[in-house]
Amino acid sequence: MLEVILYITNIVLIAVLVLMFRQLLRSITRSTPPAYHSKLGRDTDLPSVTVCIPARNEAHALIDCLQKVITSDYQKLEIIVLDDVSGDDTSALIKSFASEGVRFVQGSALPKGWLGKNHALQGLLEEASGTYVLFMDVDTRLSPEAIEHTVRYALVHRASMVSVLPRREDGWRASIIMSPLRYFWELIFNRRLWPSTASNAWLIRRELLLSRFDGFKSFKNAVQPEAKIAAELAATNEYHFLLGSAHFGVAFEKKWRSQLITSVRLIYPLLGSQVALSIIAFLDLLLLLVPFVTLAIFLPAGLISPPLALTTFIVALGYCTLYALYTRRVWRHGWLLGALLWPVIVLQEAVLVIASALQYTRRTVKWKGRLIRPEVQN
Repeated sequence: MLEVILYITNIVLIAVLVLMFRQLLRSITRSTPPAYHSKLGRDTDLPSVTVCIPARNEAHALIDCLQKVITSDYQKLEIIVLDDVSGDDTSALIKSFASEGVRFVQGSALPKGWLGKNHALQGLLEEASGTYVLFMDVDTRLSPEAIEHTVRYALVHRASMVSVLPRREDGWRASIIMSPLRYFWELIFNRRLWPSTASNAWLIRRELLLSRFDGFKSFKNAVQPEAKIAAELAATNEYHFLLGSAHFGVAFEKKWRSQLITSVRLIYPLLGSQVALSIIAFLDLLLLLVPFVTLAIFLPAGLISPPLALTTFIVALGYCTLYALYTRRVWRHGWLLGALLWPVIVLQEAVLVIASALQYTRRTVKWKGRLIRPEVQN
């Protein structure tokens, strides 16, 4: 009976694996930036860009971020950093870059009904003057050419909004090897009605954001406002999602603990803020672990036949290969080890799903010390 159940499970997992491979390959193909410089001359008059960075208690990461931004070779560039009522030396650090052209904006008290980051983004937008606005997090790292690459892509492809999934260019770290599956799922579930988005770095026409969406006022309580904006623009082909590359020059560095906190903040809303969907997602993740549990427990105990063991091994290898296809594309180092740790990462993801649901239903989820209280559906 056990073997029958495991054979059926393998058949289901093989079907899911094929679908995931197909979707991942499609997303990677569609999101890889083509050669576009030949379509737009180097002497083209490029539009102005305002880089907008919200910062709240970011003294640990802000210096490296700004040092990268100010080395940009983009000619028409404005850099604004908003201190969102920090309790550390964030304000002083921002002001220390004034001689490098960085403009400091003091954030105001958080109004009722707003999430902290969304209010900070609105404040930055109101201060910006560029034709395009590039919103980025403090853990994003830009090469000198990154802004120009992004703007040129937007112009050539007539995109009103472009977001770039950043690469991990740093070395062998737990924060890379043990990264949650946030962006992996973005690529797997990428579709026209709800396209992949990356909050680390996204470019949008300022006037469009103001006129069509009234800035962030329509999304003041959305956990991922950029995703909602992207979904609406994708319907008219005005939004494009790109995978970062070494050439494109958009990377990020983020501690493992910070990534876990971000996942807890995002997963439950992405599952429709529904407990039932969270339970289903948790069970689906456990299903992905069945081949690895079978090989680790049932095979040594002699409870399965050699043919089933071989089939199970092929299924397990298939999922590691699937993840390797992703890690090889978005990590500079450690991608093979990360792929081999697939079952550990899946188990971590299952724990995060439950943690996110529990914390949201208990109303204890925080962002930078502030409670998040979106509408919760049970």
